[in-house]
This record gives sequence, structure tokens and C-alpha cells, in this order.
Amino acid sequence: MKLKSLPEDFEVEELSDFPLDGGQFAVYLLTKRSIGTPEAITAIAERWNVPRRAISYGGLKDKHALTRQWLTIQRGLRRDLREESLSLTYQGQASRPFGPQDIAANRFHIVMRNLTEDAARQIINERESLGKYGIPNYYDDQRFGSLGESGEFIGGPWCRGDYERALWLALAEPNSHDRPNDRDEKEIIRRLWGDWVECKATLRKSSRRSIITYLVDHPVRFREAFALLRQDLRSLWLAAYQSDLWNRCLAARLREIVREEALFPVELATAEVPFFAGLNEVETAELGELALPLPSARLHLEPGPLLDLYERVIGEQGLTLRELRVKYPRDSFFSKGERQAVVKPRELRIDLTGDDDLNAGRKRVTLQFVLPRGSYATILVKRLTLHR
Repeated sequence: MKLKSLPEDFEVEELSDFPLDGGQFAVYLLTKRSIGTPEAITAIAERWNVPRRAISYGGLKDKHALTRQWLTIQRGLRRDLREESLSLTYQGQASRPFGPQDIAANRFHIVMRNLTEDAARQIINERESLGKYGIPNYYDDQRFGSLGESGEFIGGPWCRGDYERALWLALAEPNSHDRPNDRDEKEIIRRLWGDWVECKATLRKSSRRSIITYLVDHPVRFREAFALLRQDLRSLWLAAYQSDLWNRCLAARLREIVREEALFPVELATAEVPFFAGLNEVETAELGELALPLPSARLHLEPGPLLDLYERVIGEQGLTLRELRVKYPRDSFFSKGERQAVVKPRELRIDLTGDDDLNAGRKRVTLQFVLPRGSYATILVKRLTLHR
């Protein structure tokens, strides 16, 4: 099966009832193609000469896709913007910035290609089961793009107070998503780590070089150097770490609730986790009501099985629940809240849409559905394609 052969094969539309009630925040619909949300925000900020902090949005949308999402710009221009990979369509004014809580859901239109006819029929036959039982609400691999070749999250050493390791992971660790310039910079930093004068002299002007410049004058003040990294990036690194821990907690809870014969393994970027193909009445009822809290030291669980599960899962990462917090800098912190263990797609359609025009002799299947805010369409695709 091939996914995202074309950007139009993976369409995402953000659904919201955000009020246009007048005010100092200009509201736009951002349509982008083959560009990530952070890169789009940077392009908008540079084109209109506005600070990034004036731009607010609800979530990160896929890079390799055609997506539509809402954003606001404080005292933004009341007009449209057209670029090669993105456009802004002015909608009106609001009294507050747009945020994650303003996303009601996301509508997806996905084309799955390069399927044999048997594989296409099997996917269509899963429609009833998928609508009835739903899918585990795991964070998918897109959430973990900051994870480098070591498989170590920046959030781990950050919570342990090992700022040198956290800084090394942020500045120097190779990542499969690195662009050529990033790869070259990181190789220089790895090779000259600790020799800050030579490192600075070798690097071209960049955000990484500015951190190295600080270390030239303060060679072992890694904590302060780490705080110089962009706050929005540090928040993403924390969110990725917390999301992986939550995934592991959900996986452990599913193994407790669901019969072993009803589970099948799926490999995510950070761990092998269980999915289910069908549930009995007891399992359906228990999972339907289950919401798991996001792990952090801000979480205060009563002594009992759930606390034991969280301590066990987090302990496997070398921390306790109480240690899962950031001491410095104070502008970054773990999120607080709950996440549903299982979600059911709404308005689900799975259709065999004929021959695949990009792959001779193969079929294509089209999916259409709506998922709650924060749920991943690619988890649904994995549920359809990896269960045999």
C-alpha cells in the first residue's frame, strides 16, 4: 500500500466554530501543500514582517499533504496572502487568539494506492468493525519527528537535569529528517563538541552557531545554553516525550483489559504497541469509558492500579512520576489533561474507487471520516492495513 503519493491523496480540514466577534486578532484560513505548519508560520511571519509570537494556531498539520487550518495574527493585515506552497484567506476579526481548544475535529480524505484487489476488498470489509469498535487513540509517528538516531527523547535528560545531554541531542544528534545543511552543521558540532572556539569558527552563521557562541564565553553553562533554544521547539520536544509515555501507558492498559487473542502488534516509531480487531461486550464497555491522564509530576493519582501502571511505565524510562517535570527554564512545562483511550471515526466511508492511475494493474481505496482533535488518521490507516 502507498500513502501520500500525491499531496492531494491526504487532505485534512480543521473544523471549528471559532467566533468572529470582532477585536484585534485577524482570522485566516491557512491552506498549505507540501509544507509543515512551523515552516508555513515562518514564511508568513517573514512575508508580512510580523513576530512569530503574534501568530496563533491550533495544531501541527501534516507536511506531505493538502491541509486547511485556522490561525490568527494579532493586529494582522485584513487581506489574503498567496505563496507557492500556501495561502491565507482572511475571514474576519476575533477578540482572542485561536488555540488548540478551538479545534472541534478534523475531516480527512485519504487515497490508499497500489493495492491488489484482494487487499482492497479486505480493507473495505473492515469498515463495520472499525465503526463499531474504533481504534486505539495512540499518538502516531508524526508526533516524534524530533527523535534522532539514538531513539532518546530530549525530554528525558532534560527532566533528569542533564542539560549537556539534552543540548547535545538538540544541536548535534543526526535525524533522518535533517536537510543537507543541518546534517553538515550537526556533524561539525559532534566533532568539535567542547572545543567551542574552533566549533564557532567552523560553523556558518545560524541559530546553532549562536548557542555555540554563548558556550565560547560560558563553556560549561549548558543549562543556560539550553534555555537559549527556541521556546516553541522546546515545547514540542516535551510534548513528544509526554506523548510517547502516554502511548506506553495505553499499551499497558490495553494488555490488561483486552484478551490476548484479540490483540495484534503494530510497530510505531518508538515502540511496538497492541491494536485490537474486535472486542467483547465487557471490553467494549470498559474501553468506551476509559480516558488516561497525560503523565507528568502535575498528575496526582490516588494509590492504586493506575498509579502503579504509570510508575512502572515511567520507571522503565529511568524516572518516577514525581520526577517528570522541568525545573528550568520555567517557560516550558508538560501538558495537563486526559485523552480518550479509544476513538471511533464519524461519517466513515471506505470506497473502492477503481484502478490506480499511478500504479498499473493495482486498485485504490478512498477513505473519508472525521476524528476528534488530536487523533491521528494514520493510526486508522494502520489499523486497516496491518491486521490480517
